[in-house]
Amino acid sequence: MTAADQGAVELNRRQQAMLNLVQERGFVSVEGLAQHFRVTAQTIRRDINDLCSLGLLRRYHGGAGLPSSVENVAYQARQVLNPAEKDRIGAAMAARIPNQASLYITLGTTAEAVARSLRDHRGLRVITNNLNVAGILAENPGCEVIIAGGVVRHRDRGITGEATIDFMKQFKVDYAVMGISGIEPDGTLLDFDYREVRVLQVIMSHARSVLLGADHSKFGRNALVRVGDLSEVDELYTDGEPPLALRRQLQETDTKLVIVER
Repeated sequence: MTAADQGAVELNRRQQAMLNLVQERGFVSVEGLAQHFRVTAQTIRRDINDLCSLGLLRRYHGGAGLPSSVENVAYQARQVLNPAEKDRIGAAMAARIPNQASLYITLGTTAEAVARSLRDHRGLRVITNNLNVAGILAENPGCEVIIAGGVVRHRDRGITGEATIDFMKQFKVDYAVMGISGIEPDGTLLDFDYREVRVLQVIMSHARSVLLGADHSKFGRNALVRVGDLSEVDELYTDGEPPLALRRQLQETDTKLVIVER
């Protein structure tokens, strides 16, 4: 499936629910899914094939499981993964940011959802290494967009590298707006690309408040590189109640939890 094809795909409710089950259990069988959704095994196999083509699942004998912990889901696939949830999270995070504020906005589809909800803000100064974010906010005449230098990744138009790190170190901003690939039950924040992680670490240390947006699929999701810890996050925005162990971590770190309404 080409990138253009992937970008046009919309997941149906059953496919979204299948992804949630895999996230909870790690592996699901075709037979179990067919019984759960009261459809035929053939229908489930078609759904699994579609989700595997997008990189959202990995096919195993008799069922499906989570994709690799060493490589992120393709950008075009992430665009169709929980889009409504990301939009709600983005709107809530944007509402938290006042006019006349300075902020970093990082890579990722959740960060881009925040940018879309900032298009009516006034007097913003936004520093970003995300060309998609820059394009969105360039439409806002009340927003000054500053783009980091560095190497542009073709897959998602993100900018990373040593030049990006050096550029970000020049600033001290009011807010860092960021997404994440995974959050472990002990509060560890995870991502896939160590070069992107180094940029994130600089951004988190150069912001007065760190706002993290993560839909429910990020809870317990594995990724290769450690970004930091929830203790470094001031506010976590999500669309569902976190697992018990993670809620305890939030209480211990005094990180504010914001669950957006459906």
